[in-house]
Amino acid sequence: MKTIYNAIREEVVRHPKVKNSVLGNVNEWKRSHYIILSEIIKEELSEAEELKGGKKFEIGNTISHVTLQRFFENDYQDKTHNDLRFLKTLDKICIFLGHKDLNAYILSNKETRISNEQDDRTFLTKIVYDYCATVFEFYKKFPAHHPELFKDLVFNDSPFLERATHFSKELCDRDFKLVTKNNRSNYEVFDIRIVTDEPEKKILESQEFWNLLFKVGETGEEHFVNQLNTQIYFIRKIDNTWKIWDNYNPDAGRLNNKK
Repeated sequence: MKTIYNAIREEVVRHPKVKNSVLGNVNEWKRSHYIILSEIIKEELSEAEELKGGKKFEIGNTISHVTLQRFFENDYQDKTHNDLRFLKTLDKICIFLGHKDLNAYILSNKETRISNEQDDRTFLTKIVYDYCATVFEFYKKFPAHHPELFKDLVFNDSPFLERATHFSKELCDRDFKLVTKNNRSNYEVFDIRIVTDEPEKKILESQEFWNLLFKVGETGEEHFVNQLNTQIYFIRKIDNTWKIWDNYNPDAGRLNNKK
């Protein structure tokens, strides 16, 4: 409930009628500002459909500046949400915000949060899928070396890109070529899950199967990759951009060790 309490306060501040009033230009509200807020809410509630019937007499259509000041300046307490007068105040504020009542606001807030979580998961898993697809395209260009393919997915100054560039350049110098005829080389990514979910950092774990065949230059020497492993992706947010910062692959560099 504390989260809802704080969210309601933030939404009141962002409400167009509040933001476009004198209150929108003030960082710290005083008594006079809560009087103005009370009048803004009163004006909106007087036109609210939700208060056209008997509910107007049940909960009223005004909120005093004293109540509003207490609501904004006092920290939430568990005992507060059992206070009927306080719940009626929240009902009116939620109606002011465009909802039927407090319950409707809570439901909407929950649905928005779930939707955002689903969007975040889709976005993050797409980074992993896109990265693996790019790796495969990167291999298909061997022995030409094009690490720039990763610029939209991996941070340029990341330790991961430095390692991957070093390993792959060595293979290109040895004239490795990926065999793709008849789908001879392929990969699959599955079971991606979010291990750590922080505002500026996400850690994802994936199960990956890589089945690759490389041939070396004119000799035709064959090198196989046939592995199922768990990889860890460290994804960071820098300058408001999400990209891969590092990766743990237990089989990284295996081909480089085969001479």
